[in-house]
Amino acid sequence: MAATSAAVLGSPFLTGGKKSQALLASPVAARVGGSVAAKRFVVVAARLPKKSWIPAVKGGPGFLDPEWLDGSLPGDYGFDPLGLGKDPAFLKWYREAELIHGRWAMVAVVGIFVGQAWSGIPWFEAGADPGAIAPFSFGSLLGTQLLLMGWVESKRWADFFSPDSQSVEWATPWSRTAENFSNATGEQGYPGGKFFDPLGLAGTLQNGVYIPDTEKLDRLKLAEIKHARLAMVAMLIFYFEAGQGKTPLGALGL
Repeated sequence: MAATSAAVLGSPFLTGGKKSQALLASPVAARVGGSVAAKRFVVVAARLPKKSWIPAVKGGPGFLDPEWLDGSLPGDYGFDPLGLGKDPAFLKWYREAELIHGRWAMVAVVGIFVGQAWSGIPWFEAGADPGAIAPFSFGSLLGTQLLLMGWVESKRWADFFSPDSQSVEWATPWSRTAENFSNATGEQGYPGGKFFDPLGLAGTLQNGVYIPDTEKLDRLKLAEIKHARLAMVAMLIFYFEAGQGKTPLGALGL
């Protein structure tokens, strides 16, 4: 048994290098001046290496693994070459901006494909095309968007600096908006609750109260931010295509 334990502890896989093997192979207690001085071993768990946004390239920590990105954010792969997230307040704001833009991009990508496949009208001409369901001029579309989105964004801005300040009965008394729109997960940017998670993908309803499931929520956060980034890249490609008068379906030969 002792030989087996020594063999296991002496293996390079567990101990790392020769120094560590020599330290573990030494007696646990050594006699010094007729007395026994017990040696204390402190085992420190090594931090798992964080995934890098350039896996095959090694570089300075400021470029590949900046200290202000500690891996706590979903999808954190150390990408901040310009150091925009050094300030924690700015980092929080940039993450929320990335999340919101990514969600809009995912909706837009689906809408562009489905809209053109159904109507045959290019997405960048759909709003003003005479054959559209509701044709509007560019000025009307821009004004409507500024009015509606300005109101929504002002509410989000206020909630960012004062969380849950917008969970009030702003509509009708019977709509129970404060209960439906409250931050049920306790995390900003992820409201959850009965309204935003009706299928219970990241939580469960217990006696009418939404209880978030942390493990499920973490998995969904990572999946969402990955899809959001992919959708934003796709929208950037769509913009370049539109500048040449092309559409995503046209580029695919459909």
